[in-house]
Amino acid sequence: MDASVQHEQATIPDGEKLSAVMQTIAEHKGCGTSGGSGKASCGSGAGQNDLPPDIWEKVKNHPCYSEEAHHHYARMHVAVAPACNIQCNYCNRKYDCANESRPGVVSEKLSPEQAAKKVLAVASTIPQMTVLGIAGPGDPLANPEKTFKTFELIAKTAPDIKLCLSTNGLALPDHVDTIAGFNVDHVTITINMVDPEIGAKIYPWVFWKHKRYTGVEAAKLLTDRQLQGLEMLTERGILCKVNSVMIPGVNDKHLVEVNKAVKSRGAFLHNIMPLISSPEHGTVFGLTGQRGPTAQELKALQDECEGEMNMMRHCRQCRADAVGLLGEDRSAEFTTDKIMAMEVNYDIDSRKAYQAAVEEERVAKVVAKQEELASLAGQSSDIKLLVAVATKGSGLINEHFGHAKEFQVYELSTAGAKFVGHRRVDLYCQGGYGDEDSLETVIRAINDCHAVFVAKIGGCPKSDLLAAGIEPVDQYAHEFIEKSAIAWFKDYLEKVNSGEMAHVVRGDAEIRQGALISVA
Repeated sequence: MDASVQHEQATIPDGEKLSAVMQTIAEHKGCGTSGGSGKASCGSGAGQNDLPPDIWEKVKNHPCYSEEAHHHYARMHVAVAPACNIQCNYCNRKYDCANESRPGVVSEKLSPEQAAKKVLAVASTIPQMTVLGIAGPGDPLANPEKTFKTFELIAKTAPDIKLCLSTNGLALPDHVDTIAGFNVDHVTITINMVDPEIGAKIYPWVFWKHKRYTGVEAAKLLTDRQLQGLEMLTERGILCKVNSVMIPGVNDKHLVEVNKAVKSRGAFLHNIMPLISSPEHGTVFGLTGQRGPTAQELKALQDECEGEMNMMRHCRQCRADAVGLLGEDRSAEFTTDKIMAMEVNYDIDSRKAYQAAVEEERVAKVVAKQEELASLAGQSSDIKLLVAVATKGSGLINEHFGHAKEFQVYELSTAGAKFVGHRRVDLYCQGGYGDEDSLETVIRAINDCHAVFVAKIGGCPKSDLLAAGIEPVDQYAHEFIEKSAIAWFKDYLEKVNSGEMAHVVRGDAEIRQGALISVA
């Protein structure tokens, strides 16, 4: 067991308390209601009521369909689908790129046989890897033979791994029966519009039945096929997540209508993502100066749509060959040459044992959160604020400020702590010294936060954060995030109510556009 599961201060509860919490989770399928709205909340995977047992089984350890699960479980993508049947103005596929972290980018393409061996190698090394997805670098259903051959091989050799695919939806209606036949029970469809006039601004062309369509005609064909495919999947009980790219001035207002349209057709989850439009990526939007949303613009739209259905807020807009927990990329450890030299020992029993320990830790986290939340009972305040957290995973504050590549963001109120997003940043610590330019980008990325929770922080960044109005908090090192954030917020309210300090509304923050893993 590695350090992400075994830690000193966040302990497993005693047997009696553990049994009580396990019973609660069993009764409610791991979900509960929050904020008095009556809406169930199970990370990102919740419906209007507690989830039925079969749905809970599908999402409980899926890092993309459950926000809570993404702190503990990993996923991987295999790049077996290079061809694409549409062109998006925000996409530029690259097949040999190790430097960028965004959809459509891979370091190397794989055959189905290579992909199957890679899955076994990763699952043997990372026992909390529970999900295999095919998401490109093109479209899986524009490469159906390679996609379904990969699923066939993995279903035979690693039957405990969930199978997923992510598609633009153009070819989806033609493959729904095959998808269901392979027991693929999670499908993501990227739907950016339901109005062809808006779609014509996003998609230059689509290629369908040996013919290229452009303009409004292309967009209408695409949206009709997407919505048809979504309905067909949900009729078969397949969980569907809809991804939408928020493009300010193009579809940002319209995404409210998209949200209503996909909800009415049975979508399980809606993921509204910021446009990545840095010029160096070579996309049409990047080269023409189309900006992405600010942090507050993105959150406001997500909040507005959340009234209609559950929102995914923990998406990392992964590469098509991503490996590891969301927010980390271990794909460099599993290149083809390294995999071919590995001795793979795929042991389902040891994987199950590891995951059982993870589940115990999840229960401990729930206990700690509920105990701290009870201390807020009776508090009356309209204050809502954001805090940033440096974490390596497992729901713990366990990352040094200078080593953080991203910060998770939580909204705090008297209702508790709610995960609302993440912010990628440049590493501040560069081989033993701090990079002041990087520190400025970190501050801009979390400028809307009142505090940043870290396992450790040096004197210089601490001073600069305080000067920017952001409180560095290191007294909760290696404790559970939500428990610690609630405890800090309770103290914050006491200071405000006593007049010791005044609550100040923070400004907006910057969503990083570069999305680089390293310098080429």
